Amino acid sequence: MRRAMAQAAVGDDDYGEDPTVNELQHLAAKLLGMEDALFVPTATMANLIAVMCHCQRRGAQLLLGAGAHLHVYEHGGVAQVAGVHSQALPDLPDGTLDLEQLELAVREAHGSRYHPRPELVCLENTHSSAGGRALPLAHLQQVHQLAERYGLRVHMDGARLLNAAVAQAVEPAQITQHCDSVSLCFSKGLGAPAGAVLAGRRAFVAEAWRVRKLLGGGMRQAGVLAAAARIGLEQAEATLRRDHSNAQRFARGIQELQSPLCSVSLPAVETNMVMVAVPGGWPSPAELCAYMRAVSEEELAEMGRAVSVLLFPWAAHTLRAVWHRDVSAHDTELALNKLGFVARKCQKRLALGLGPGPPSAAGH
Repeated sequence: MRRAMAQAAVGDDDYGEDPTVNELQHLAAKLLGMEDALFVPTATMANLIAVMCHCQRRGAQLLLGAGAHLHVYEHGGVAQVAGVHSQALPDLPDGTLDLEQLELAVREAHGSRYHPRPELVCLENTHSSAGGRALPLAHLQQVHQLAERYGLRVHMDGARLLNAAVAQAVEPAQITQHCDSVSLCFSKGLGAPAGAVLAGRRAFVAEAWRVRKLLGGGMRQAGVLAAAARIGLEQAEATLRRDHSNAQRFARGIQELQSPLCSVSLPAVETNMVMVAVPGGWPSPAELCAYMRAVSEEELAEMGRAVSVLLFPWAAHTLRAVWHRDVSAHDTELALNKLGFVARKCQKRLALGLGPGPPSAAGH
């Protein structure tokens, strides 16, 4: 990937003259089944551009899930920058929306002079807060049909869209046929250092170029980034399939561990994420993550090596593990061994009636 970056043919992308960027945009548009695509620095910018292109009336309403990345983790850009009002609807456990609630929200707004005017529905696929679940194709079709009935458009935050395509064994275009625009991130599972694309109809992408310029996203010799993104795109299926396999192995390993400290729902592990339930008061998800990250002489003596594993405390009783191209099957086994070591030490402390403390101090 770095070699491709160093050898990339470049030009001024702000003038449309960078051949590597142009090739990537053409490749991405074809892959996503869209007329055109635009290379941008980040998927957060891609999502904001999409909202600004679809909702050109200030005070327009955007409907999306309460746990959507666009709603929670993008600093309210649609409100701060675009002047768009978000109405957050409850997410179902698999990341889908309740269609009856969605239609009710749209119908209420259409029937009132006092409600904001709904113009856009945003979906996230795969759904990060739901643990990387891939939205069912039938659900996407139903949302699109509902939106069309009321004159709304659908944008898909497809940062991890290719994970969904691999998990469902379908072409990405079979997913994106149910939306008007889609973003795709190159710096997550695809492993590039930066970059994303926003795809849609040609007129939409032409307007997106103007909004990208407004937001400071115009770049010059961006081919050095596009070259890395293209490598990630070309290797996507093999890379993501391996990530999914490693995530499923980790989930099975947790189940086999049979520890009261943590558990996992195997059916919920569809792609490269594992949401680990941590039901007790101690260790908390944050403490368990800290123990997994720390190394000790006791671990080295007992296990033959000390391993630092990075996990994320996701919620009050949940931590998240995510796989990417730099985490191998061997690394996954090491992580499972480390979790087993930490779980044994924590259980020993609990059995001895000891309070919270480093698991390596269990016998002291």
